[in-house]
Amino acid sequence: MLTYLVHRYDAFSAVPERGNPAGVVLEAEGLSAVTMQSIAAEVGFNETVFVLPSDRASLRLRFFTPGHEIPLCGHATMASLYALKTSGSTLTEGDSVTIETMAGDLPVRFREAADGTTRIVMRQARPEFIDYAGNRVALAESLGLAAEDLREDWPIVYGSTGTWTLLVPIASLEAFARMKPNNKLFPELLKENPRASLHPFCAGALNADADLHARHFSSPYSGTVEDPVTGTASGAMGAYLLSYIRKDDLSAGFVVEQGQELGLDGRVGVWVSRAAPDGPIEVEIEGTAAYVGPMTVRVGEE
Repeated sequence: MLTYLVHRYDAFSAVPERGNPAGVVLEAEGLSAVTMQSIAAEVGFNETVFVLPSDRASLRLRFFTPGHEIPLCGHATMASLYALKTSGSTLTEGDSVTIETMAGDLPVRFREAADGTTRIVMRQARPEFIDYAGNRVALAESLGLAAEDLREDWPIVYGSTGTWTLLVPIASLEAFARMKPNNKLFPELLKENPRASLHPFCAGALNADADLHARHFSSPYSGTVEDPVTGTASGAMGAYLLSYIRKDDLSAGFVVEQGQELGLDGRVGVWVSRAAPDGPIEVEIEGTAAYVGPMTVRVGEE
């Protein structure tokens, strides 16, 4: 058995224990994918991120759920870059870096907010969408809801800005507290993309400083049930609104709240823009993080 140091950071909150926890392994060079997967499984967070050197970008990030590797994770990106920036790492000197990910090479900017917190602005991959042709009643039931809880005038679609999720518009805020997901049912319902997660969301929010409310339920293959505050899904949600709802707008900004049903209170800033109504959409998300502390995990040798 070998021992590895993992740092816990909570993303999308400046307050520890309030955002989405991510494991961060700062010096992962030399670790195999098998070892990374074993560490992520032992840590047990929705994602653990591994920081690696890159020959084409400022650094390389690999993201693992307890069950498998994923192309991109917003909250783990926030956590790792916040960790590097606030520790004075030479990898994050200056106001911007480029990260190599399985979803492409993505630019990231740093800025200091008025309250003194380090804010991270992350470009995401170009959004993609796929129509959902499944059973709406069964989909609602898989969330512990009835069909009338789904918003009928907004489409249900798969969306990705690096990682696929099913975007499910919900009619009211009240329904979120009633959700009881059974993610074992998801693959059979999501025939077009069986490994996707589910991301129910609605217009309106519980807090005055937010515009949208969401929850995020994991694919059963990931080894978790709910992701408290999600960056890539928030980016896909912003692109969805520009693509399907605000079709004539060239840009829009939103603040997404998430995690309240879990006793957490995360915020994700989302900016979406395009040069023409039918043009490609650029997506950026913004957030911060808080350091919680170190942890050690022991995994077997290969």
